[in-house]
Amino acid sequence: MTSSWWCEHAWLGDSVADRVLISVARAHITAIETGADPLPSSHRLGGLVLPGLANAHSHAFHRALRARTQRDRGSFWTWRDLMYRAADRLNPDRYRRLARAVYAEMALAGITAVGEFHYLHHDAGGARYSEPNAMGHSLIDAAGEAGIRMTLLDTCYLSAAPDGTPLADGPQQRFGDGTGERWAQRVEELHAQLSGRPGVLIGAALHSVRGVPLEQIPPVVDWSAAQGVPLHVHSSEQPAEVEQCLAAYGRTPTAVLRDVGALGPRTTAVHSTHLTPADIADLADTSTGVCFCPTTERDLGDGIGPAAALLAGSGLFSLGSDSHAVIDPFEEARAVELDERLASGRRGTISADRLLQAATRDGQHALGWSDAGALSVGSRADFVAVELNSVRTAGAGATVENVVFAASAGDVTDVVVDGRAVVANRRHLVVEDVVAELASAIGELMDTESASALR
Repeated sequence: MTSSWWCEHAWLGDSVADRVLISVARAHITAIETGADPLPSSHRLGGLVLPGLANAHSHAFHRALRARTQRDRGSFWTWRDLMYRAADRLNPDRYRRLARAVYAEMALAGITAVGEFHYLHHDAGGARYSEPNAMGHSLIDAAGEAGIRMTLLDTCYLSAAPDGTPLADGPQQRFGDGTGERWAQRVEELHAQLSGRPGVLIGAALHSVRGVPLEQIPPVVDWSAAQGVPLHVHSSEQPAEVEQCLAAYGRTPTAVLRDVGALGPRTTAVHSTHLTPADIADLADTSTGVCFCPTTERDLGDGIGPAAALLAGSGLFSLGSDSHAVIDPFEEARAVELDERLASGRRGTISADRLLQAATRDGQHALGWSDAGALSVGSRADFVAVELNSVRTAGAGATVENVVFAASAGDVTDVVVDGRAVVANRRHLVVEDVVAELASAIGELMDTESASALR
């Protein structure tokens, strides 16, 4: 099936072009013509058209906590306790309905691929479902129904501290597989079940160096290497995590990952907020990618990561919404530069083009979609149209700076994923009422008693 899409303006990676006609066949771009007139059969996209945006780090069920944890003071660790209470109430059906609504919210924001950092594997108390990957299937089905691609970053999570302290009784028991080998066996079964399914990749993740004992890391690294899939890991998110790691191993989390062979071009270190100069050098030397989640990192008071130093390295630099305090890829992108301004006292360290590359190409590649993230011949036909005449963007023109530093998720008008329209005129074409589905799914999960506890 062939189609054509005419764009009023389009960002082609190094410049913005006007009147761009893009031809599509078999979900990929086959030709691009600038200064062109639309064909009679062309679909028309107004505003500035971008490649598909990628959310490289998501915990779908955290969306239920939005605005429920903002009272009083606290820390990442107190927030985590509240998150566990929400996790304890999920089952496969509830998870699918919640995630479908969350992924539809992402589609409305211009996200065409999500990396779901998935560790909520088992039933209450750690009991196995009859289908060991029931929760993973729920997430995959949800993404398919919402019309976006899914990289399920199936996460190995075995311990509560770097010294191997067992997972606590209660919700944490739902996360663990016992050993790295058992994790690999379960994930291999999921990988085999979904081999060849369009729009789905099964990747791997280490929860963190505190969540996977040192001797259990190699099976995860080995499985991801054997399959050639992405490997993601929470790393150096909070000072307490780094201190625990130093006490247990005498090394930083990055150094531990280096020494077990977990770093490399397929690996993404998520957060990477509290790094030493040696850590930054290790990431650069191994071409390891990083994923910043600025809206979550500031929401939890985690700190500001060394963006400029990491962008100078050779690895991918991607972005995620993590806890979904908001779902707005433009806010994540500009926050990298704006936080850097606060940390350094200097403006303009990171260009708008580079920030947009992080939100598109780098994010897609970090999730294993190596043919996505660019408006170029051979790339996947992902298009995101951003309005240039909203109250935020009016008067600034068709520039990358306008989109990155002024636009919001609410300015996305149309989204095309693999050549198929998913959002048109700000309306999701499959999930007819995203607001109602979010409210229903979250309301069911957070009943009165639970909601009161979370406040």
